[in-house]
Amino acid sequence: MVIIYTSPGCASCRKAKQWLKDNQIEFVEKNIFTTLLNKDEIKYILSRSENGTEDIISVRSKAYKALEKDIDEYSTNELVDLIQKNPSILRRPIMISKQSFVVGYDDDEITTMMTPSMRSKFDDVCEKSCNDSCPNYPLCGSVRQPGQLVLPTEEKVQAEI
Repeated sequence: MVIIYTSPGCASCRKAKQWLKDNQIEFVEKNIFTTLLNKDEIKYILSRSENGTEDIISVRSKAYKALEKDIDEYSTNELVDLIQKNPSILRRPIMISKQSFVVGYDDDEITTMMTPSMRSKFDDVCEKSCNDSCPNYPLCGSVRQPGQLVLPTEEKVQAEI
């Protein structure tokens, strides 16, 4: 199960939700403007962030620009209060699952929301669809064998250009 923190009008949020739906991943959406984030929830988001505020704070937001001191000077409790009072300071979307934490929408990074069993099924589909009728076959020139990663050679890439 994925929790996705969103805001209305956010294109990245719409893309992320659509990706989750397309990949049949169950999620709970929390609009940061209509659902009050509680302090424990904010602390949990902070704890999952590898780079602290750098990952989750939107430096382009009005709330950030209006700060009277540097974000790194806030204590944890002050930061939690700040986020609770000004949720627009958060980057969006924020997606949290048991195994993953993703901020923003990135085609590659969002795949971490897939469980290992889902990835295995995805690999099975890829292996079955990797053949000489694949639209990328002229560039690749290879048929992938199970468990094999096939990358185009430099010569094949240059020949296509």
